[in-house]
Amino acid sequence: MLRACSEPDRIDVWNVINDGAHAYWGVIPADCWREPYMPLEELQHEIAQGVRFWGCELADGLVGVMGLQEIEDVALIRHAYVRTRYRNQGIGGRLLAEIRTHTDRPLLVGTWAAARWAIMFYEKHGFRLVPQPAREELLRRYWTVSQRQAELSVVLAASDPQHAG
Repeated sequence: MLRACSEPDRIDVWNVINDGAHAYWGVIPADCWREPYMPLEELQHEIAQGVRFWGCELADGLVGVMGLQEIEDVALIRHAYVRTRYRNQGIGGRLLAEIRTHTDRPLLVGTWAAARWAIMFYEKHGFRLVPQPAREELLRRYWTVSQRQAELSVVLAASDPQHAG
C-alpha cells in the first residue's frame, strides 16, 4: 500500500532511509559516509524544510520511502530509499509514480555519481542527466549540500512534458 507518511511515521521513515543507505557503503568516498547515514535531527530538519514523504507499507511495515520538496519553481525528489531486503521488487518505481501525481512542477533528483544503480533507475523512469555547468547551478540553487558532495553528485531531470523544465 502506498500512502503519505505523517509525524507518527517519522522513526519508521528514518529507519528505512538508514537501512537503504547502506547501498552507498564502500561506493561513495569514506569521508562522505557516516553512521547513521542520516541522523534523526537531519530528517526532522528536512521535514521542517518542506520535504513530504510517501511510503510503501507491506505486512512488515514501511519498506520504502520517497520525499518530495517543492522549492521555487521545481520539485525535488528527496531521500528515496527501499529497505535492503525489498530492493528490486518495483517499490521504488511505484513510489516514483505516486510522487509524480503530487506535483505539476519540473522534477529534479540529485544522487551520488558513483551510485550507478540509482542513475539507471531514474533513467529507466524517464529522467535524463543534466550536463555541466547546469548541474552545478541547479545544485547551488535548489540543494543545500557540501561542496564535496556537490562535486561528487549528478542531477537528473524528468524528461516527460508534465515534469520537465
